[in-house]
Amino acid sequence: MKIFAAAFLSGVCLVQTRAALDGWLVAGLAVLLLAVPSTLACALLRARCSGARGCAGFSVAMGMAMAALAFGAGVSWTAWRAELRLQDQLGSALEGVDVVVHGRVAGLPSAREGGWRFVFELDPSLPGLPSRAELSWYPDRRTGALPPALQAGEQWSFEVRLRRPRGLANPGGFDQEAWQLGRGVRATGYVRGKAVLLDPEPDRFMHHVHRLRARVRDALHAALPAGEQTGLLVALAVGERGEISPAQWDIFRRTGVGHLVSISGLHVALVGLLCGGALGAVWRRAPVLALRCPAQKAAALGALIAAGGYALLSGLGIPVQRAWLMLLAAVLALFGGRSVAPSQVLALALLGVLVVDPWAVLSVGFWLSFGAVAVILATLGGRPHAVRGWRAAVRIQLAVSFALMPLLIAQFQSFPLVSPLANLLAVPLVSLVIAPLTLLAIAWPHPVLLAPADAVAGLMMKALEWMAALPYAFHEHAPPPPWLTAVGLAAVAALLLPRGTPGRVAAPLVLASLLVWQPSRPAQGGFVAQVLDVGQGLAVHVQTRSHDLLFDAGPAWGSASDAGERVILPYLRASGVRRLDRLVLSHADADHVGGAASVLAGVPVAEVIAGQTEAVPGAHEHRMKGRPRAVAVPVRMACAAGQSWAWDGVLFEFLHPSQGADSSRPPGNDNDASCVLRVRGAGGSLLLPGDIGIRVEASLLASHGEDGLRAEVVVSAHHGSRSASSARFVDAVLPEHVVHTAGHGNAFGHPHPEVWARWADVGARNWRTDAQGAIRIDVSDRVEEGVSVSAARVSGERYWHGR
Repeated sequence: MKIFAAAFLSGVCLVQTRAALDGWLVAGLAVLLLAVPSTLACALLRARCSGARGCAGFSVAMGMAMAALAFGAGVSWTAWRAELRLQDQLGSALEGVDVVVHGRVAGLPSAREGGWRFVFELDPSLPGLPSRAELSWYPDRRTGALPPALQAGEQWSFEVRLRRPRGLANPGGFDQEAWQLGRGVRATGYVRGKAVLLDPEPDRFMHHVHRLRARVRDALHAALPAGEQTGLLVALAVGERGEISPAQWDIFRRTGVGHLVSISGLHVALVGLLCGGALGAVWRRAPVLALRCPAQKAAALGALIAAGGYALLSGLGIPVQRAWLMLLAAVLALFGGRSVAPSQVLALALLGVLVVDPWAVLSVGFWLSFGAVAVILATLGGRPHAVRGWRAAVRIQLAVSFALMPLLIAQFQSFPLVSPLANLLAVPLVSLVIAPLTLLAIAWPHPVLLAPADAVAGLMMKALEWMAALPYAFHEHAPPPPWLTAVGLAAVAALLLPRGTPGRVAAPLVLASLLVWQPSRPAQGGFVAQVLDVGQGLAVHVQTRSHDLLFDAGPAWGSASDAGERVILPYLRASGVRRLDRLVLSHADADHVGGAASVLAGVPVAEVIAGQTEAVPGAHEHRMKGRPRAVAVPVRMACAAGQSWAWDGVLFEFLHPSQGADSSRPPGNDNDASCVLRVRGAGGSLLLPGDIGIRVEASLLASHGEDGLRAEVVVSAHHGSRSASSARFVDAVLPEHVVHTAGHGNAFGHPHPEVWARWADVGARNWRTDAQGAIRIDVSDRVEEGVSVSAARVSGERYWHGR
């Protein structure tokens, strides 16, 4: 079974890493057709074989045939499921237009900025609609009226505007399209106009479950209105984590205890243990019941039913599915009178999860959940003298924290060094106090239960906050290449083997190489620029041999997030950048500086240069516009034409604004006050013109001449707007490549077709972040090698992108 599960997993992973599905279903079926007769033949020969040597040989052949069978099954099953899900898509004729749809609210609606975000099950009566869409319902812009409260299962008629799922594509970034595909969400949009409630009553079993989840959540809030940790208790009760603050998530990330605030296998097992134990105790005291069915079996069945109910209440996350399926396998083995090894139970659970959800392998939680259980089994099993009590708990925690290090570095670019200590504190508190009281409060939501849970959770958070603030509590590291991560996992597996295993002593050296590895940087005289995909905005990272510069910080997205937090900081961590030598904020528009505060809070910045500063006596600060509150950003100086510096053989020079210009009150508009930066390396140059318009372009031509603006690569001014990129300016720059930074389906029509054609007419290749993701520009340290450009959606293409 273990070989079958591992081979099936390999087939699933193979399909989920492909750029296209063409031929993979056929290939999987072909492997199946070849493997089935081989497996049957091996089984027959094994049954007839005589002698230990012959049986051993047939066992090996049987194992290989079963592995081939499982691999083919994994490939064909995943490809078939993927084809079906991709066919369930939004028709192109319905994208970006207002359409009236009918359907029911699915899942647990979450409150967002005075409105709602929810999954909507669409009535297929209108051709071209997918089965599920994620909708946002915002307050009315004209009247400020709030949307009504939503309940799971309600049937509504909405006027909506839909589009196919589309996320940002950046190195180290979150693949939102993969996440939506795994959830079966094949369109996103928002409610625009008329909304009519057609039926307030649910019509499906899961609708009733989600309503129950909402009632439990509301009851917890009503019973504990002033609780400081109510969001954490709600997460433990019903799996709704939207009320946990970003500051709390940061503490969990830095201490490695995030798994405790998500409903995990530990909590499912706790529910099963409490309910099964209680039922077994009652069953033993009833002779009539005990004679009909042994108390052990009754307790196991009760634990399974209770854990299943809690799994439904929690939203059926991957760790919950894994724990319940393992419990199911154990209960079936008990009732069948068979002894099943824990590793076989884990393999059965793995198969069950993958059959139900082949996209589970795209989730970090899948690997961490199954990996942690595998480590626990390896730590406790196969030893002549079992370790029990607190010694076993310490050994398990140290083993899990250590063994998951390669995965954590690969997925999160970090490793919490205080994780063993933090978990030794938090696991008992959550398992023995907070979670049991919260679970009891599901049936009886009363302050008698919730107040102690809130108090203990508060003390735990204070201790975790102190640990997270320790100087060496958290290690950040760029993710190594996949092959090195695989080697690190193999080294971890070797360390979990018994003492004396050959090669075990070399495993620590392999892990040390994992921590020592650093991503390569440009050679002396060359540089790399990454034009990040931040939607309708701009953020460009320029890296030389030993220095890093960020030009603009992208937009703000409402009051809760911005490009600095969601895009730039994850990208910098994934690139191994731990500090910025310079941050240039071209001008004060929110789509260029909206993420600056998050960048400054998340990574050390040596100095900030801005295109505009307010005239504040005795202070240099940049007041960012477009934020819910004024955020002060310290500015060392304003950019001005003629300023230049050299890093590692690469020249940086500002071409605009002119010396002595009043940057706080620019003539014209904010866009014309943009810093214009040119970066020159041995192999070519990059021009960053910000949002300048045609008037400033004419001024640059007058001051630098037709030949003074040449650049091999240029980021088009103002995102490719028709207000910039004049014919004379395009002829003067004469680039090989031009990059347009724009949001997908933006209302401005950027980049404008005329601008696109104008750059193409001079021989430049057009690139656009909305369609191709982040654009990487490599400028060589050799003149003859010049410049090369690549796109994130091309180098990391997957079959679901654009679908």
